[in-house]
Amino acid sequence: MYENIILNISEGTATITLNRPQVYNALSTALINEITSAVEAASIDSSVRVIILTGVGDKAFCSGADLKSGMNGDMTSLGDSLRKNYNPMIAAIRNAEKPVICRMNGVAAGAGMSLALACDLIIANKDAYMSELFVGIGLMPDAGSMFFLPRIVGMQKAFELCSTGRKIFMEEALALGLVNKTVAYETLDDAVGELVNYYKTAPTKAIGMMKKVLNQSFNSSIEDILEQEAQHQDLLGKTHDFAEGVMSFLQKRKPAFKGI
Repeated sequence: MYENIILNISEGTATITLNRPQVYNALSTALINEITSAVEAASIDSSVRVIILTGVGDKAFCSGADLKSGMNGDMTSLGDSLRKNYNPMIAAIRNAEKPVICRMNGVAAGAGMSLALACDLIIANKDAYMSELFVGIGLMPDAGSMFFLPRIVGMQKAFELCSTGRKIFMEEALALGLVNKTVAYETLDDAVGELVNYYKTAPTKAIGMMKKVLNQSFNSSIEDILEQEAQHQDLLGKTHDFAEGVMSFLQKRKPAFKGI
């Protein structure tokens, strides 16, 4: 079904692996559309509780747009290319009401950095780096970087990183809050696995609604967020996992959440 990604669904986890190692997992139109399709499918698959996004090997998570393929086959309008391909991919990740973990196996540059930042959590190879390298070809960051970056690092630091395109090595990335954890490549699977084991037994609907409201928090008034909290809490109060959570608390045992 897929030619540019490897999709594996097992034990409540959907792992989407970018599989273009010959070009450091650069984003072609086909790869972008396959990522979007796989994320959307995992989002509505009731057996999936957590999504992992990663790349093959230890060199690159994603090196950005595949310039050699002619900017994904559309040199006449970069804006149309973003609207048609990149933007739906980023929206699929942000709209997935399930945790999306970036297993950042290697370098995340250009739109590859945007792709990583779109995820809910990033566990990174300590030998990797990030870069908003768009300025090197006379462009501005896209695929969501202009949204995510200032919210994470602040306006002045975001301007510096965007306008210089310099490499951000993992010690700095961790300090800035761009990644959640850095580990040696050899222990990357273990570190990601710890998170996966938590999320695949967590109350998935509650986490999905947290993500939905957090997505809107910077563009809403306190009154709007208070009302959204009330509306979503009302829905969560009718779930199996709420009833199970209360019962397990009263019985002083670990809850057995089902994600429903």
